[in-house]
Amino acid sequence: MPDWNETIIAEFRANGGRVGGTFEGAPLLILHTTGARTGQERLSPVMYQQVGDRWAVFASKAGADTNPDWYHNLLADPRATVEIGTDTVPVRASVAQGEERAVIWEEQKRRYPGFAGYERKTSRTIPVVLLERV
Repeated sequence: MPDWNETIIAEFRANGGRVGGTFEGAPLLILHTTGARTGQERLSPVMYQQVGDRWAVFASKAGADTNPDWYHNLLADPRATVEIGTDTVPVRASVAQGEERAVIWEEQKRRYPGFAGYERKTSRTIPVVLLERV
């Protein structure tokens, strides 16, 4: 996975925030978190959904039964940075709950049906994380 992520990140940066292949045309950002155990910076390319002036990201991990590391990192330290297009923005993360989560999640599945497939593959509720500019 790290080599795949590194390739996506390099392509994203070389093309002003756009990539081809699986993510061609999809809204993608690079999420910078601080490792909960290591304290080291971690970078993760993730799809997002614009929600007003915030960005929603989805801890789907392609339907795995565990949440992605970046989610655990944000729970430990909600301060993060995103690269979106050619901008780098400091953000604060919060986990969407209840109706807010449901509305965002349903819209993501409507736009990108693969997310519905991820939901079917796992018994966990896939977290929706909101990133707000600070």
